[in-house]
Amino acid sequence: MLQAWPQHGRRLPHTVSEKRKIVTQEVVHGEVTLSKDQYIVKVLESKGNNLHLVEEEAGHVTLCSMPPKFRKNVWIKRGDYLVVEGIEEGKKVTCEMVHILYPAQIQDLKSENMWPQHFHSETVDVADKKTSFTEYRNSKPDDSEGSDSEDSLEGNVNQMNRPVVYLSSDSESEDD
Repeated sequence: MLQAWPQHGRRLPHTVSEKRKIVTQEVVHGEVTLSKDQYIVKVLESKGNNLHLVEEEAGHVTLCSMPPKFRKNVWIKRGDYLVVEGIEEGKKVTCEMVHILYPAQIQDLKSENMWPQHFHSETVDVADKKTSFTEYRNSKPDDSEGSDSEDSLEGNVNQMNRPVVYLSSDSESEDD
């Protein structure tokens, strides 16, 4: 007979949202330690079906798979760095993602001299490169000198340039 309530000291399995939260916190805030069969790669592009084209330290390009625990929980893009583990039975897919590296984790790996030399020149401090929205807004020139004309407004880049078509009425064409 199945019991509806867990026994004393046992917890029900995690819900989907709890699992997602745990995986996300583990990836973002977790410490990275490389074991002997793990190495760092750079993501070149996504190939679909949770496969990513990655570049290894030696410059070799291969496919990397994303395990089910990361799917629909975390996203990676071109230029991201991953900790992967080799797959022995794979021919095309030779590694599987273990951890996604964020800027703070990359800095920790660099300080521990665990960062590959091949990628050392490519990484720039992301905190120095990216500016926040408030810094961007404050750096724009202040146009408060009374120039409220439509010429000073920027165009909406989200709108397509649609051709303007002028239709003439039929009565005008009949008079000619």
